[in-house]
Amino acid sequence: MTGVNSQTTDTASTGVYDYIIVGAGSAGCVLANRLTASGGYKVLLLEAGGRDISPWIHVPLGYAKLFTNRNVNWMYETEPEPELNGRRIFQPRGKVLGGSSSINGLVYIRGQKQDFDTWRQLGNEGWSFDDVLPYFRRAEDQQHGADEFHGAGGPLSVSDQREPHPLCDAFIQAGVETGIPHNDDFNGASQEGMGYFQTTSRNGRRCSTAVGYLNPAKSRKNLAIETKAHATRVLFSGSVANGVEYAQNGILKHADAAKEVILCGGAINSPQLLELSGVGDGDRLKSHGIPVLHHLPGVGENLQDHLQVRMILECSQPVTLNDQYRSLFGRIGIGVRYALHRKGPLAVSAGYAASFFKTRQELETPDVEVHFLVFSTDKMGQALHSRSGFTASVCQLRPESRGSVHTRSADAFAPPAIQANYLSTETDRQTNVAGLKILRNILNAEAMAPYLAREVEPGPDVVSDEDWLSYCRGAASTIYHPSCTCAMGTDAMAVVSGRLKVAGVDGLRVVDGSVMPRLVSGNSNAAIVMIAEKAADMIMTDA
Repeated sequence: MTGVNSQTTDTASTGVYDYIIVGAGSAGCVLANRLTASGGYKVLLLEAGGRDISPWIHVPLGYAKLFTNRNVNWMYETEPEPELNGRRIFQPRGKVLGGSSSINGLVYIRGQKQDFDTWRQLGNEGWSFDDVLPYFRRAEDQQHGADEFHGAGGPLSVSDQREPHPLCDAFIQAGVETGIPHNDDFNGASQEGMGYFQTTSRNGRRCSTAVGYLNPAKSRKNLAIETKAHATRVLFSGSVANGVEYAQNGILKHADAAKEVILCGGAINSPQLLELSGVGDGDRLKSHGIPVLHHLPGVGENLQDHLQVRMILECSQPVTLNDQYRSLFGRIGIGVRYALHRKGPLAVSAGYAASFFKTRQELETPDVEVHFLVFSTDKMGQALHSRSGFTASVCQLRPESRGSVHTRSADAFAPPAIQANYLSTETDRQTNVAGLKILRNILNAEAMAPYLAREVEPGPDVVSDEDWLSYCRGAASTIYHPSCTCAMGTDAMAVVSGRLKVAGVDGLRVVDGSVMPRLVSGNSNAAIVMIAEKAADMIMTDA
């Protein structure tokens, strides 16, 4: 059912724009640039957070300083997770210009060709790998130049790690010894293999979408950027979205959209804003006292996220970041080296080396990703261990578990209820266990022998599948890729069409990671940038 009455607001309008973009994150900054480039459209970009002025945003390893910084991070957490011993899992999300691209680990992974071909097979015309590859290439400024798979000269800088590390070299060689091939390009012809991650950085500095896309567009007269502007609802005239209400500095305001409202809040904030605006499951909205504009039951459903399970190892040589960071002189040296050369630990992404492998030989493509780091800590964002240590974590690439994100009430400032339902299927449980066993095998290969003193977590007493699963339940956490809560598709649970238009209403699109029908097999930021690049073309074509 679709509402027919116009919504009203007694707040003063702050202007009329062709397009209003809600959320200046990974996708929103891309759209702000592309939609204003011709000068023909007037665009308002709303961001609930502030400007990206923290120096830690621009230092690659600075992400560790942003995990618990409420100035730039929504700092969400899930509801108690039934399969993870009832633990609440921390869900950091960017609340700043650049969004999560300003606080993430900088890893550049697109996913597998088959991911996008599956999107097309689900009925989403124009989203096969051959369809989206030109947008990956258009976005990219690849350090090694353009080729069949990569682009050069785009806004998003993609670079190699600034320098190799002996521990990473040993890990890569150890994987090769176990039968996993070496791979210099996880975003090329094949994802499978051992190698170094590439990063969204330029000369040792983070290249967020705020840096790569928004900064070049800021001076355009047809782009208005409002920070500290928390969207409270989309406004409608009948079933046509025609504005956004938002709170800024304690004052409720609204802006009018002549063409479209575009939600770019991400997999957590976009479904919440849709529900607050009366678009979602009718019974759920009524239970919160929210007038139902359009019954759309898929809003907030189909949440998918990548789980990670970390192994922590003690190193027998003082070559880890733990060793360098332990002394005052070591910390000074790290800072000086970065300041002078943009090298050293501060220039490293959240994954240094990587492995993509199959847990079952019959699989066509890898189903597990490993992030390898040359430091260890009890929890990301906390103090490093005093002992020499390093970390390797398993991430199941294609989880079957499905969760949800829903508003708790009609209060736009209350955090939504996030239920990921990690490890809720047998495939997910078996894949995580198998991945950890393969990872242990890699870590115990000959090449790692000079560096491996002992396995600290989970430790040698964890042997059986039951032991491993118990460890997963107690230690697993997110690797920060929530997606799919406003999924594109053609079935009854689809929220947006293949052109990313919200079903049942007009003048409203969603452009962010929430529109993925299936989570990509890898870190999600590169795919979100691609989605926004493609959406920009669709929006301008439809205009």
